[in-house]
Amino acid sequence: MEVSANIMRMVGLPPHPLTAVEHSIDLVRSRLLRATLALEASGVPYAVVGGNAVAAFVSEVDVAAVRTTRDVDLMIRRADFDRVVEALAAEGFHYRQVAGIDLFLESADGRVRDAVHVVFANETVREGEALPNPDIEPHREIYGIRFAELESIVQMKLTAWRRKDQTHLDDLISLGIVDAEWLPKFPTVLRERLQFLLDNPESFS
Repeated sequence: MEVSANIMRMVGLPPHPLTAVEHSIDLVRSRLLRATLALEASGVPYAVVGGNAVAAFVSEVDVAAVRTTRDVDLMIRRADFDRVVEALAAEGFHYRQVAGIDLFLESADGRVRDAVHVVFANETVREGEALPNPDIEPHREIYGIRFAELESIVQMKLTAWRRKDQTHLDDLISLGIVDAEWLPKFPTVLRERLQFLLDNPESFS
């Protein structure tokens, strides 16, 4: 017999693990929608990047292959930053800068891991990176939300080159969304990273 999460709490039982996963996904989705709708309403240009962008492109090919993420990453232009702060503050977000990262918490005492993270278009995230972030244009609208174009997402993932970036790229490769024809799009260092992933399929799944 299925028991609701509320009843389980009333009788002192822990919530089912799948209920917790669903709740976590809903929180991320709500955070993403609140932030993007606030920017849309204020006319502030933006593009969703990071894991949510990868998930959107993956979902167009195979919904079952979508990987969850707790991160909400938005790319904006530096010149629009004050407008972003104003728009998100009106929606109840609280601006903070932590370890040099600009982010917006859902409450004054919110956790950094539950924030909206901001990255700046046409700027490097870390010193010495091969390429700066691309611009927010061109963009792709999916489900009514502005996402950076796939080539921009792949470039950012190849540049960051963390474990999770490699995993996201592997998802795109495994579905045939990204393949060897993409190699000429990037400078040597990024091309070598992409070639490594192509030569080692699903190494990071």
